[in-house]
Amino acid sequence: MTKIDPALDHFFQLLKKKVKIGIVGGSDYSKIAEQLGDQVVDKFDYVFAENGTVQYKDGKLISKQVKSASRHERPSTVTAIQNHLGEELLQELINFCLRYMGLLKLPKKRCTLEERIEFSEIDKREKIREKFVAALQEEFAGKGLRFTRGGLISFDIFPEGWDKRLCLEVLEQEGFEAIYFFGNETSLGGNDYEIFEDPRTIGFSVSCPEETAQICREIFFCAPPNED
Repeated sequence: MTKIDPALDHFFQLLKKKVKIGIVGGSDYSKIAEQLGDQVVDKFDYVFAENGTVQYKDGKLISKQVKSASRHERPSTVTAIQNHLGEELLQELINFCLRYMGLLKLPKKRCTLEERIEFSEIDKREKIREKFVAALQEEFAGKGLRFTRGGLISFDIFPEGWDKRLCLEVLEQEGFEAIYFFGNETSLGGNDYEIFEDPRTIGFSVSCPEETAQICREIFFCAPPNED
C-alpha cells in the first residue's frame, strides 16, 4: 500500500487548523494507519475504519458496533459480521469466493506494489473485479449482502446498510454547517457511491489525493496556504 506523500500529509495538518477533517475507508484500522501513518487518529479529527463500523473521534474509539479495550487495538468487526450474517451464510460466501478465485487465470497471483499496479491495469481492460462482483450479486441475491468496488485492486463485501454512510450518524450530531466528501469510487457500484449521493454531503469525485488537496485549497483557503 502506498504511503501518504509527506507534503500532502503536511497540507492536511494545515487544513486541520481551519476545519474538522476525517477519513472513512473500507479497510481496517491497521491498513489505514499503514497508509496515513501510525498516529492517524491524531492527524485527523475523525477516523472511520471498515466502512464506519469502527469510529474514532479526537483519538478515542467511539464505535457503536463493537468495542475495544485498547486505543489502537482493532475491534472484531469480523465477529460482528459473523453474528449478523450467521455461520452458514458466511461459509457459503467464503467457499464461493475461494472457488471463483481458484479458476481465475492471471499473470501473477501475488501482491507486491508493482503487481498490484499491474493487476489494476489488467482489471481496467478485462473488468475482472466487475465480473466477480456480478457473479456474487447473482449468487447471493436477496441474502442481505452488498458488493462494491474499492481501492486499487479490491472490492468490498458487507451487510446491507453497513456502507460508508455509517459515519454520517456521528457527524450529523456535531452540528456542522456542511459535510464535504471526497471519493474516487463514486459511480454506481463503487464503495463511495452511497455517501457521495447522500443529501447530507457535498460530494466531490476525485482521481487522487492531490486533487482532493487542490479542491480543499480552493474551498477553505483564500490563497494557497503558507507552508512556512
